[in-house]
Amino acid sequence: MKVAVVKNVLDANERIAQDNRALFDRKKIYVINLMSSPGAGKTSLVEKTIMALKDRYRIAVIEGDIQDTQDADRISALGIPAVQINTGGACHIDGNMIREALPSLELDGIDLLISENVGNLVCPAEFKIGENAKVMILSTPEGADKPAKYPLMFQESAVMIVNKMDLMPYVDFDLEKAKRTALAINPKLQIFEVSCKNGQGLDGWFNWLSGQIEAFRTP
Repeated sequence: MKVAVVKNVLDANERIAQDNRALFDRKKIYVINLMSSPGAGKTSLVEKTIMALKDRYRIAVIEGDIQDTQDADRISALGIPAVQINTGGACHIDGNMIREALPSLELDGIDLLISENVGNLVCPAEFKIGENAKVMILSTPEGADKPAKYPLMFQESAVMIVNKMDLMPYVDFDLEKAKRTALAINPKLQIFEVSCKNGQGLDGWFNWLSGQIEAFRTP
């Protein structure tokens, strides 16, 4: 019975996510679903991405948190439209939550929509929201064992961003092991080694994202 219930929930979400995707396609909005464990640097990466690309693309952000609005406030301070989703205890954003948030945005004025998911390495990977790409962040203090422990997250993502590279001299993180394990799970995974603190490697991420947006917008 529990298996059937879970399948029904996922099937219902899949239908809503497909509707969201159809809407985004009509509006020519490229959507990324940004995921990570708490504290890996999602909001910092969103801020850096906004600062790098806001002169080229119109950007909006949907912020998902169990409660509070601190992250949405940080994004709004950059002059970017931001909608806060408080999940009330749920460990992820799903397609219906995104659908409910969209009326708060002027969709005709958006080229790139970033959904910053709830901090979790399990649930967000299971629920589509209508995104073009799932992007996940693995921070160096978390350890290199995360791809092996949470394979679905790495399997479902198009990009793995290894953040906090500036801490490599101070943490026990086997970068090559993490990359090797992640690529064994998903050979197509794009990997960027970055530091949101000092800017290391961020240009590679910005260039990849810009390329995806341009390819999506090209008839």
